[in-house]
Amino acid sequence: MALHSASVSNKLIFAPAGKEAHGQAEQFVRGVLTRSDLDPTSPIRQFHKWFAAAQRSGLVAHPETCCLSTASLPSGRVSSRMVYLKELDDLGFVIYSNFGTSKKARDLATNPWASLTFWWENLERQVRVEGRASRLSREESQAYFDTRVRGSRIGAWSSRQSQILEPVGGGAGEEEDDGRKVLEEWVKETEKRFEGEEHIPVPEFWGGLRIIPESVEFWQGRQNRLHDRFVYEKKPSAEGGLEEWTLDRLSP
Repeated sequence: MALHSASVSNKLIFAPAGKEAHGQAEQFVRGVLTRSDLDPTSPIRQFHKWFAAAQRSGLVAHPETCCLSTASLPSGRVSSRMVYLKELDDLGFVIYSNFGTSKKARDLATNPWASLTFWWENLERQVRVEGRASRLSREESQAYFDTRVRGSRIGAWSSRQSQILEPVGGGAGEEEDDGRKVLEEWVKETEKRFEGEEHIPVPEFWGGLRIIPESVEFWQGRQNRLHDRFVYEKKPSAEGGLEEWTLDRLSP
């Protein structure tokens, strides 16, 4: 349905709705979430249940896709990027990336807190995870690194993630470079370094990052934006005690 007044001259985008330039957003009608639907004691088990349902549904192409957000201190400036969840265990959520030159590495060096957000549009579900981040051991990272195709392992060694790539001048008749040649040269150097070797060690600057949750929210879209929201919050516990969680419904 088009809005009665969609001409706002000073805005490049105003009230978009899917394919329509202007309109009213569709209603969320696919599900309901109540306390009885949730695991009473563990957000990890509850996430596993929802993740498996997303995989089985055939409606979510890559349920492992999530947004990782970090923030640097003292500025508090936040940065976000899309990553893949690669592991889930009793301790938390694991992603893999470059932690040598990347923006996330600089953020985490000053502030260990991070968040993950999963958005499964066709199920009208969202999960938000907040917690402290810690690096996996080299042995754990190697186990995952070995599952990657050779080209991706070479790429992990080659890229100085987030560094500026300066253009390289080409000869007459050559296509103008925009900085890509530097990256391609790094790849060639790495290929030569590991030529003929099947086993490639995981780089020291690359590996797994586990988000150990302190808070996990489960969100189910509902009509008129009156969504169902439940949040697990970790309780302070005595050293060596069992991990306990509170579970509360939040106002949308």
